[in-house]
Amino acid sequence: MEKHPFALAGLVLTLGTTPAMTWAADADSATAAEVVAKVREAAQYLNAKGLAGFADFNNNKDSRWVWKDSYVFVYSCRDDVMIAHPLRPDLVGKPILQMRDDKDHPLFQDMCKAAANPDGGWVEYWWPKPGEAKASRKISYVHSAPVSFKSDIQVGAGIYDDTLTPADLSKIVEESAKPQKAVP
Repeated sequence: MEKHPFALAGLVLTLGTTPAMTWAADADSATAAEVVAKVREAAQYLNAKGLAGFADFNNNKDSRWVWKDSYVFVYSCRDDVMIAHPLRPDLVGKPILQMRDDKDHPLFQDMCKAAANPDGGWVEYWWPKPGEAKASRKISYVHSAPVSFKSDIQVGAGIYDDTLTPADLSKIVEESAKPQKAVP
């Protein structure tokens, strides 16, 4: 995974200068910038820690991978399995590719395709917010996270938003991946 030292700064600047888009409803809602940063951090963490790092994402609502109304989850498309989920231990070890959201959409099939892109990607689906039973519109950023002996690992996290589109968010990710000039 290539590192771009100013990519996050560029993402934050871009998000801060885009008044037409609302990035978070309130202080308790995760932002698109936080999601991208956490997913990329998780991918780097797993790349460095290896298979032993999976346990750090499981069944721990107080971990660094859970914040505001979002969390990082880990899965394998090739093995068709949820590897780690901090809030839903019932999903760990379960097949994912046949999973459908409340609108009968095969969400993990789209996540597998999006995460295979070099800069990852965004996927829209309907999923319950933590602590709620009713599904809400969620858009997750997913990215590959090569781990020793398991090159097919992917990580994701999302935001609950009714207005942003995956295309809007993809533009932000593309901008954040470009090398940024240092601001004097």
